[in-house]
Amino acid sequence: MKKRTAELRVDFVNGAVAHRLRFGGGRGQDLAKAMGLRAGKTPMIIDATAGLGRDSFLLASLGAQVTLIERSEKMHALLADGMTRAAAEGGDFRDIINRMTLLKGDAKDLLPELSGEAILIDPMHPPRKNSALVKLDLRQVREIVGTDDDAADLVRVALKYARNRVVLKWPAKADRIEGLEPCTHQIIGKTTRYDVFMTGLGMPKDVSI
Repeated sequence: MKKRTAELRVDFVNGAVAHRLRFGGGRGQDLAKAMGLRAGKTPMIIDATAGLGRDSFLLASLGAQVTLIERSEKMHALLADGMTRAAAEGGDFRDIINRMTLLKGDAKDLLPELSGEAILIDPMHPPRKNSALVKLDLRQVREIVGTDDDAADLVRVALKYARNRVVLKWPAKADRIEGLEPCTHQIIGKTTRYDVFMTGLGMPKDVSI
């Protein structure tokens, strides 16, 4: 008998997200450094490709105000449900969710209307040769949202409107997305790298991490 696949659910209270909240390393984590969170500096962040919302939740847990954008109706509904359940837990979870604002729509259309110091873009990553290496929930997200063929276009729009930086989250060993200018610097982890594009709109150019 074939085992039934668990239905995809956004959960900020249990599992990997809760573990990362408690033991992730705070502002010393690669994502936090890439987004410009450091002592005395907490930028207004836009997560242009919210997905499961995990990165947004982490950034909000570190004190950032985060606007999440998700264009998939199903993923948006899953996010809204997960945020509602987390807020109902009260305490720290409610405080974190209160720093998160969820919008539905295409980020390319919404970014011109928003004011973000730092914009995070985490498009669907290229399929791995061994699909078994990809976690089930990420495979389920891919089934819902498909491929982000317009990732380069989104980065270009973000570069136009980000006041300080755009961060592209991408597999550490993957090729650069074709058609994009070279990034200012990179933060490279074991499996993930962050390509950081400094824009410096409205403030001195700062490439410190």
